[in-house]
Amino acid sequence: MLLSYLTTKGYGEHEINIQRSRFITYIDRATTEAEAQQFIEKIKKKHWDATHNCSAYLIGENDEIQRANDDGEPSGTAGVPILEVLKKRGLKDTVVVVTRYFGGIKLGAGGLIRAYGGATSEGLNAVGIVERKLMQVMHTTIDYHWLGKVENELRQSPYILKGINYLEQVEVQAYVKKEATDKFVDWMTNLTSGQASIVTGEAQYLENPVAGTFSDAES
Repeated sequence: MLLSYLTTKGYGEHEINIQRSRFITYIDRATTEAEAQQFIEKIKKKHWDATHNCSAYLIGENDEIQRANDDGEPSGTAGVPILEVLKKRGLKDTVVVVTRYFGGIKLGAGGLIRAYGGATSEGLNAVGIVERKLMQVMHTTIDYHWLGKVENELRQSPYILKGINYLEQVEVQAYVKKEATDKFVDWMTNLTSGQASIVTGEAQYLENPVAGTFSDAES
């Protein structure tokens, strides 16, 4: 599992108009090729009357699956520009469909490349990008008289408080970067004078929005 990676915030759509043509961008996550294809088919069914439903997706930790489809536009003028934006943004597990309703003015090869790249870029800006960081959930069990100190110190630390379970003893859950679990154990042990029981739980991804937008040129 990757320690961190970028992906779309989730499902979203965004429309722009270029030379009277409507370009509607649909974006979602997809962790398998089947999921990506199902999403594309859903959009194509929704816009069965569109001139084109062009698409691309990028899937896998090492971008093992890369696909682009021009759906009737001149070769290399639609699907590839969509895919190139995903690659330049460094996104993973993302599928995009750009639906076009032709407005009567031909854009030419260069114009189409700019249009589909720009529609993708603006769509991603509108939907949002997140960074997913792999964190380890650490479970710390302590007597209640330690709770105030532990909670206060935890909130001021680089670790993230996940939750508190009030049981016979109190269990404090924290998100810790996978590479920092040993450091956390030492820190918590010192904080509680060795009176804490610390157990490593499951690994989970935490998501944080990525600030900034890009132009259609992705400069």
